[in-house]
Amino acid sequence: MAENVVEGPVGNVAEGTASAGAIAGASADLSCDVVIAGCGVAGLYTALKLPRDKRIVMLSKGAFEECDSMLAQGGICVLAEDADYADYYRDTMNAGHYENRRESVDIMIQGSRAVIADLVGYGARFERTEDGALAFTREGAHSRPRICFHADETGKEITTALFRAVSELPNVTMLEYTEMTDVLIGESVLTEDEVVPAAPEADGELLARALRTPTRRCMGVMARARDGAPFAIRARDTVMATGGIGGRYEHSTNFPVLTGDACRIAQDHGIPCDHMDYVQIHPTSLYTGKPGRAFLISESCRGEGAVLIDRDGNRFTDELQPRDVVTAAIEQKMAEEGTDHVRLSFERMSEHEIRTHFPHIYEQCLEAGYDITKEPVPVVPAQHYFMGGVHVDRDSLTPCPNLYAVGETSCNGVHGKNRLASNSLLEALVFARRAAYRIATGRSLPVRRMPQDVFERLASAPGEKGAAPAGPGARDEEV
Repeated sequence: MAENVVEGPVGNVAEGTASAGAIAGASADLSCDVVIAGCGVAGLYTALKLPRDKRIVMLSKGAFEECDSMLAQGGICVLAEDADYADYYRDTMNAGHYENRRESVDIMIQGSRAVIADLVGYGARFERTEDGALAFTREGAHSRPRICFHADETGKEITTALFRAVSELPNVTMLEYTEMTDVLIGESVLTEDEVVPAAPEADGELLARALRTPTRRCMGVMARARDGAPFAIRARDTVMATGGIGGRYEHSTNFPVLTGDACRIAQDHGIPCDHMDYVQIHPTSLYTGKPGRAFLISESCRGEGAVLIDRDGNRFTDELQPRDVVTAAIEQKMAEEGTDHVRLSFERMSEHEIRTHFPHIYEQCLEAGYDITKEPVPVVPAQHYFMGGVHVDRDSLTPCPNLYAVGETSCNGVHGKNRLASNSLLEALVFARRAAYRIATGRSLPVRRMPQDVFERLASAPGEKGAAPAGPGARDEEV
């Protein structure tokens, strides 16, 4: 592996230099084609879907593994059968209290097959049936099983596969322990490729005026290295993928480094943020009475038969309702009993099923002193996900030209007021792909559904790592 090169007073990330060599930090200014703040699935997939001639710099505020994508347990949804479209759409809208942006919900569902096929190509090992087809599980508020999963560590499996693929790219430089502190905003004239997609019906005079009028736009980011040294990264396009806001809560399933940085920066520059009060509380985190990040007990446990019980061992709610409804039922029961937790019982599940489907949860509970194959485990609601964020359009572009936001830090309206389980990874990936396509081509990716037979073929045989098509190539145009 060659080393990443920094040249002159403003260093250029040289084309064809190192693959994503993990540099601890940087102190000289840099310039590149695209800077991506965040190394979770949204940031990684954006990098993978960009052309290989783009010089890319990626920032990780903490260690590379300190992204919430690594913590996602349950799985990732997919439209496995054409007949499921109406139900999947309805489930997503119902969970979101019909405050969802309808176009975004359609885009996510239609784009789900291409994403899952890509993940399989990159080496993500989803659970399989005996005949080799994808296996599906069900979670709360889903009317049927449609969730791909890898035991109870789906997020870690996907993130690891994507990180491995990015680490092999010669055009990507990754900076660990490097925080985006601001965006660089300036004025310059837009190109025709940037004007036409935004105003395709503009006449010649309007287009000519737009092409000669300076426009306020994003030109990169300010960053802070591990040693506290500030430096600039100048880029044609900037992608904010900094995750959620859990670090601002006393009890959260998120990593503490997730503090809503992109939202703060956007608001400082007058870039709109939507639904900042739409915060999801997950019904079941492991209750320990200790400070620090709460361990999530996946909703898929309840989808496979685990039930919530009160202090007397009585079931008190339908566990497969939307998360906000189940959380409210738990909080009401705790208030009635004067307790600070309820319990989750796995008695309806066999020991084999618990140990094979939920091995990580089993081990974590065992470390805390609870054998879930023999006894219920105490659980309590905790902050989990942020449905609001920086306002973006169907291509993840903010109202500021050349500034994109993807993943949990963005708000494209998919989730509405409350997120449907296992839609987060999918939404992040679908709209990251769209951001990359818009950056690469200046156009909006057509909304097309991969044919079911093509999807089944591509998803049936796990590929070699890095085997999926890279960049906005033929598959993006065709599906």
